[in-house]
Amino acid sequence: QVQLAESGGGSVQAGGSLRLSCAASGYTYSSYCMAWFRQAPGKEREGVAGISAGGGSTWYAPSVDGRFTISRDNAQNTLTLRMFDLEPEDTAMYYCAADFPPCTMEFKQYEYDYWGQGTQVTVSS
Repeated sequence: QVQLAESGGGSVQAGGSLRLSCAASGYTYSSYCMAWFRQAPGKEREGVAGISAGGGSTWYAPSVDGRFTISRDNAQNTLTLRMFDLEPEDTAMYYCAADFPPCTMEFKQYEYDYWGQGTQVTVSS
């Protein structure tokens, strides 16, 4: 049974930082590209950061590039998103997702096979 379990969300003030984690199980984690998506109230879900199966390539949405860092540990089957200099606009539910290669690096949601339940991030001004 495939499971993606996000954790690490919370409430912070603008300028603060958070570290999100995603624990994967039930599939060959190291064979899949991974990504973080987010969805704010009243808005469509959008891609935030992605990483290739081996971890050698990463890609980011322009709105978070330079502030967020995605990484993975294929030995521990975990995915991490480090978020710095958070802004109120970053408030959203954050989801991790898995995509079997080839991966387009374009955050095409229909390409992602597995999704977690999400963790809430709230940034206050």
